[in-house]
Amino acid sequence: MTDNSKSRLADALPATAAPVPPLEADPNAPVDLAAFKHAFRRHAAGVAIVTSRRSDGTLVGFTATSLASLSAVPPLATFNMARTASAWPAILENDHVIIHMLGARNRGVAEIMSGPREHRFEGGHWHPGPYGIPVINDVTSWMVGRIIERVSVHNNAVVVVQIEEGGMGADDEALLYHERSYRVPSAELPRDQA
Repeated sequence: MTDNSKSRLADALPATAAPVPPLEADPNAPVDLAAFKHAFRRHAAGVAIVTSRRSDGTLVGFTATSLASLSAVPPLATFNMARTASAWPAILENDHVIIHMLGARNRGVAEIMSGPREHRFEGGHWHPGPYGIPVINDVTSWMVGRIIERVSVHNNAVVVVQIEEGGMGADDEALLYHERSYRVPSAELPRDQA
């Protein structure tokens, strides 16, 4: 970071702001990448699981924090993924996915589904659903989506799905991904922050 950009950053901060810690980064990484990683670690995001299956029947699934609603009419949602991900071939071969919204009670399954791919469907945390795609048990809601577009962006893709059906589970506190861990938001702010 140049002295000029440090000065602009300092001018942009309110006078009462705490000092900005240096960005943790590979010393060989470009400054823009370090800033990007640092900022998005601090951006809390809801946690979802996307499941599908390959044409040979192999089950795939992964956690996603990039899920977003695109429109209500028609009901469209998007998620992003790397085209190098182990699940990408299924997203190319199959026209359907199931998107699962997670609550606090689903923290364990979020960890399973973000762990080694060969262990993601071991155990009784799922059952076969529409199109033979796994449905994760006891989630707050799930939606079957038909993939209508795959937009390549560099080594990644934005996947657009049209929601066709779904189901609801019991309500729960939100599960968030923040600072590289799964968290539940506090129900109450401490008195000095209220």
